Amino acid sequence: MNAAQQATDITLASKIASAVSLFRTEFPDAKVDLRPWAEDRDTQELVDPDSIDFSFHFPGWSRRWQSRSVLVQIRFYQDAIAVTEDRLFESHRNFIGLEVTGFDYRGKQWRLSTVSDWQFEGDLQPQPEIADKLRQFCRQMFELFS
Repeated sequence: MNAAQQATDITLASKIASAVSLFRTEFPDAKVDLRPWAEDRDTQELVDPDSIDFSFHFPGWSRRWQSRSVLVQIRFYQDAIAVTEDRLFESHRNFIGLEVTGFDYRGKQWRLSTVSDWQFEGDLQPQPEIADKLRQFCRQMFELFS
């Protein structure tokens, strides 16, 4: 779900801002988009309500990145507890990892998932120094959201 919609309290808004800042520290040319998903019905049906999604766009296609845009999805799962008599419903959001995906005009070019093995997948992949910086960003995200 769009990060702009997920920033419902000061704590979460602060963490989203910190995440953007961490990325921009390593990659200052990137421009953030806190609403990467279109608001149309078809797109919204595909969006994971238990994620915080934002993207970064570079001035042009980057050979080092093998992409022009990067989508960052911070993944959570909902742990729900219901109290029957009072009908109180308690929900906890638990951080499980990130998915970072690189896109260009042809579509998805590569993907890095910390939910699985932290390896890049795709026909084109970022150069090793970019890959290392992205993994470092992911480690910092674990510190921020765990």
